[in-house]
Amino acid sequence: MAIYTCKLGASDGKVIFRELEADEPLMLRNSLEDQGFFVFEVKRKPLQFLFEKGLQRRRIDNRSLLTLNQEMLVLIKAGMPIMQVLDAILERHEAGKLNELLLQVREDVKGGAALSAALDKHGRAFPQLYVASIRAGERTGDLLRTIRRYIQYLKRVDVIRKKVISALFYPSILIVFAGMAVTLLLLYVVPTFSQVYADAGSQLPAPTRMLISFTSFLRHFAPLGVLLAIGLAAAYRSWVNTESGRFTVDRFKLTIPVAGDVFTKYSVAGFTRTLATVLGSGIPIIESLRMCIGTLNNRYMEKRLFEAVRFVEEGGRLSIALERINIMPPLALRMLGVGEATGALEDMLIDISDYLEEELEERMHVLTTAIEPAIMLVVGVVIGVIIIAMYLPVFKIAGTVG
Repeated sequence: MAIYTCKLGASDGKVIFRELEADEPLMLRNSLEDQGFFVFEVKRKPLQFLFEKGLQRRRIDNRSLLTLNQEMLVLIKAGMPIMQVLDAILERHEAGKLNELLLQVREDVKGGAALSAALDKHGRAFPQLYVASIRAGERTGDLLRTIRRYIQYLKRVDVIRKKVISALFYPSILIVFAGMAVTLLLLYVVPTFSQVYADAGSQLPAPTRMLISFTSFLRHFAPLGVLLAIGLAAAYRSWVNTESGRFTVDRFKLTIPVAGDVFTKYSVAGFTRTLATVLGSGIPIIESLRMCIGTLNNRYMEKRLFEAVRFVEEGGRLSIALERINIMPPLALRMLGVGEATGALEDMLIDISDYLEEELEERMHVLTTAIEPAIMLVVGVVIGVIIIAMYLPVFKIAGTVG
């Protein structure tokens, strides 16, 4: 997401300035207008890369946010007013980033601001989805239910994220150690054999000569290769951080055989669960869709979804809008259509998310089950070729002697 400097007019006539994150300036402008602000200017902040690391340090991680909301839920359920809730939480928390932010939030609430407004002042630290959910809970007078829903949302998202990481962990370890084994053979074992053969002065077979030449090339140009790889990685990262680069890469990811389906299901599952949470908090459908676009975490899909939002704004049905942009499986679209027709859109979105997450888990299991033997087979073939190439002279000498 990019950071934008916004010049806004409040309902009381004051002009205020805020720095907010968003995927596109038009989405941010529409969201601010829905919140009752008059938008004078939305300007992208220059030199974004200088602030990226600092921005990541300031953002509250999901685990801390989950703990905070669980504490708030217990204290509010006990009947404590919001000021006492914040005081009790601050007493339990040690000094740190979250504690500093909560102290500022407490002072704003003490000065008469709503909790959502106090959190919104720290938009870089607290997700906009969370702030909007709290605001909706304040509007409906059911903050307890809103917080409970957000806790369930955070837990489910964390479960899916851990499952994906767990599925990719073992193949990643295999690839790393396989690469280390092949590198060790090429850079240390093969040169030792080549020196022995050079001292013997015998004519080497063609595969052995090719392997020795390749190893010699690697040893001489390894430092240059490392520098080149670092340069290419830096150039790639710089390009990916641009709008066009990120859009191109995200679009390419969806076209990769098998893996593209996994990327799609992961993004859409997160989007539908988030949309269900926001709608359940009492936020209107258009505003909810705009807020949830960023949860796809894919520029290409976000752009397509933005087209769907405009279609819904013009009076179209959500199921038809999503069918037009073709980012959701046919069964999920039919389920969504049924949810719209029966007035149970929120429950159906949760069912769609559960269905997609089950499909995703099954596909990840199949992929990891297939990847592990494939990696071992490839590594075995590579190591086998290296060993055979290095022992061919020995076989040749043995044959000559015999």
